[in-house]
Amino acid sequence: MANISGANIQAPQSAENDDTGMSSRYALISLTSLFFMWGFITAMNDILIPHLKGVFELNYTQAMLVQFCFFSAYFLISVPAGRLVEKMGYQNGIVIGLLGAAAGCILFIPSAKLETYWMFLAALFVLASGITILQVAANPLVALIGKPKTASSRLNLTQAFNSLGTTIAPIIGGLLIFGAVESSNSASADSVIIPYMALAGILVLLAFFFRSIPLPQIRHTEQKESATDTGSLWQHRHLVLGTVGIFVYVGAEVSVGSFLISFLGEDHIAGLSEAQAAHYVAYFWGGAMVGRFIGAFVMQYIAANKLLAINSLVAILLLSVAITGKGSVAMLSLLALGLCNSIMFPTIFTLAIAKLGVQTSRGSGLLCLAIVGGAIVPVMQGMLADTISIQTSLILPLLCYLFIAFYGFKGYRTSL
Repeated sequence: MANISGANIQAPQSAENDDTGMSSRYALISLTSLFFMWGFITAMNDILIPHLKGVFELNYTQAMLVQFCFFSAYFLISVPAGRLVEKMGYQNGIVIGLLGAAAGCILFIPSAKLETYWMFLAALFVLASGITILQVAANPLVALIGKPKTASSRLNLTQAFNSLGTTIAPIIGGLLIFGAVESSNSASADSVIIPYMALAGILVLLAFFFRSIPLPQIRHTEQKESATDTGSLWQHRHLVLGTVGIFVYVGAEVSVGSFLISFLGEDHIAGLSEAQAAHYVAYFWGGAMVGRFIGAFVMQYIAANKLLAINSLVAILLLSVAITGKGSVAMLSLLALGLCNSIMFPTIFTLAIAKLGVQTSRGSGLLCLAIVGGAIVPVMQGMLADTISIQTSLILPLLCYLFIAFYGFKGYRTSL
């Protein structure tokens, strides 16, 4: 896509002293808090969907508009977010993103008081717009503040804390939202106010924190531009296929997470209540967290593309069992899918931006656009679920993992 820009960044110059190394490590530790927060916020959608479905008496397609509005922000905001980060710098971009996300959380108050579904969707879009700015700034920053050889390992490590957020969110969100519903014996939109006001407060505090701390400055290096540096992004086959990979991966992961509570509530699967099922969602995201910690270590010895391909094939097997099985077998198979998801996003991301040179930031912007898969695939699965069944609709994410397996085996190559 023409003129997609993130911040125009280059690989930083090598650390020449211990202070530079310490600064990079401190920055990496600080950035993990952002990954944790947007993981927490994203996983809260898995609680919101069944809750709002009950409050507003929605079908599955209508309920999946939660994810559509949330993830469509990545598509609509990524390009202006990249330009914002380019103009304002990483630090200011992070602060603006945090405050934007806080504003989205605050909008949940009038949405709940007026009990208007479209206002919830608008609040989610504002919230996700702030998260998008954070993604555009933080993902390439983590990849570039250290050695290029260990970029995948670093991004997997920070994504592990993202998964810690997604693991904790269903437990806390389930207690606060579904707990309030069970105590009052009726579904009420007001139960979302306390958790989202707390999130707004934390995001504002983080904004003040990142405004005050020193972050390493990524230097612009003067380079002689080659034809590949100034040409179209579409000439980079591995980037184009990686963009499709991000689209289908995010779509598959979000779809499965969105339908987990409903899937576990099916009588022939587990017959769990929404409050009970919310706790099991934590196992799905917890598997991703454990897998990312393991992946950050393993990828220092095993090629990232090989691990991506293996995880994809296992994911296909688990989904096949979940689609055709019943009871605890189907339930455990779908929950175990989280472990396979673990290394996929950061691995596809780093493979896709490999050897892009001065086009790295533009490639990052294109990949962030592809996160819109989280908006489109869940709605498509919602239509399938309304037409056939929740269980059979899992065929859609299975097809997504087939493409990811192809990317890990062949599509990642920078040249044929």
